[in-house]
This record gives sequence, C-alpha cells and structure tokens, in this order.
Amino acid sequence: MSEDVWLAFLLTLFAGLSTGIGSFIAFFTSTTNTKFLSWALGFSAGVMIYVSFMEIIPKAHEALTASTTGETGSWLTAGGFFAGILMIAIIDRCVPDEKNPHEVKKVEEMRAPRARVLRDNPELLKMGTLTALAIAIHNFPEGIATFASAVHDPSLGVAIAIAVAIHNIPEGIAVSVPVYYATGSRWQAFKLSFMSGLAEPLGAVVAFLFLMPYLNEMSFGFVFASVAGIMVFISLDELLPAARKYDDGHMTIYGVVLGMAVMATSLILFL
Repeated sequence: MSEDVWLAFLLTLFAGLSTGIGSFIAFFTSTTNTKFLSWALGFSAGVMIYVSFMEIIPKAHEALTASTTGETGSWLTAGGFFAGILMIAIIDRCVPDEKNPHEVKKVEEMRAPRARVLRDNPELLKMGTLTALAIAIHNFPEGIATFASAVHDPSLGVAIAIAVAIHNIPEGIAVSVPVYYATGSRWQAFKLSFMSGLAEPLGAVVAFLFLMPYLNEMSFGFVFASVAGIMVFISLDELLPAARKYDDGHMTIYGVVLGMAVMATSLILFL
C-alpha cells in the first residue's frame, strides 16, 4: 500500500479513538466546561462546513464534469451530496433517541448515584452494549469520509480527521455516562467507549476493500460529494444543536467562525 493509504488509516484511527479521550475526561474531571464544549463543537462544525463547500464539493464537481458531458457532472455532484445526507440520516433514524450517542451529556452525571451494579441486573449490560453499538453505527460513515478524504489529499485528510476527533471527544463522554449507569464499572464504560470508536477505522477498511478498487474519476467524484453531504449533516444535525444546548454567550458562533478561518488559512497555505 502507498504511504497515503497508510496515513489515511492512521488518521481515521486517531479520529475514531478520540472517543476514549472523552471517556477519560469524564472520569477525571468533576465538572463540564460548557463554554469550552460549545466552542469546540462549533469549531468542529465550522471546519466541516467550510471544507465541504469550499474544497470537497468543488473537487467532486471537477472530477465529475471531467468524466461526463454537459450538465451531467453538476447533477451527479448534487446527487452525491444528497446521497451522503440521506445515508447518514437513515442511520440516525435507525438509532432510538434514548440511545442516540450525539445527545450530549455532562461529566456531572457521572457523579449521580446509580441504581444497581452489574451483577444485580444483567439486563443493564445489554443496554450498555446496545448503546456502544449505536455509537459504532454512527461512527462508521465518518470513517469512510475521513479515509476517502485523506487518500485523495493527505493535507485535507488531516484537517478533517482533527475536526472529527474534536467532535468525538464529547461524544465519548456521552457514551461513558449511560454505559457507566448500565454496568457500574468505569473500566467497562471506558472500554466500550474506546471500542465504539474502532468503527471509524473499520469504515476505512471497508472503503479500502470495496471502494478503492473501483475508484475512477467518476466514482471518486460521487464518493467525495457524498463525503461532503455526510459532514454537513453531522454539523447541522448534531454538532451545532449540541453546542447551542450548552452555549454561554456566543461561544458556538465564535467557534464556527474560528473553525472556518483556520480551515481557510490552511487551504491557502498548504493545499
């Protein structure tokens, strides 16, 4: 495999395992810094939205118009974009609200008394496992998006991996809280949170095995447009609502603008 493919795998692994960082934070901090949380989620959304519309979609359109005639490339670009949105929206709808990992939880919830320990109620383990599975289902398409971007352009892949990692950290907290209630074990909560992040590198493996062999100019453009759709949906449906929930003043919009500015600067200087 080429160096770009190995780098893409490593970036996807880094982004996915950031859920473990969130879980670690949940165990060793006593309160949630809501101001920083709102800013960080907004920053991640700003990076994803800016790079989707300013870099990924134009590159997808360029690839698709180069391999088609007339307005076909434009229609395929739009189709790929909304196909990505549809895919992640269907996945999101398949996860019950009470197990939805993108419902942000505070570290303080870890301090609340739990009803029973694991040995007293084995059904709680089942609930915890289903919660971890819900996280994995959500993370899988993010892994495909990160991998596809990094293979095409390593510098772009680094930016996207960092944005995904930032949004996975509070997601790790959201996983740890219900799993801790489910199992009564901090180690079990950390382990399941950490393992759920492995769905992202698994998405990279699937992309490598089933997408890479068929990536020509047209299929690459469509996949890339779908990646943009996935990231825009994640930003609008998950990151920004979660950031606004714990917003303090205008920290969310400050984070969004700074994320866009950082992404714009990096695109000008490094891409």
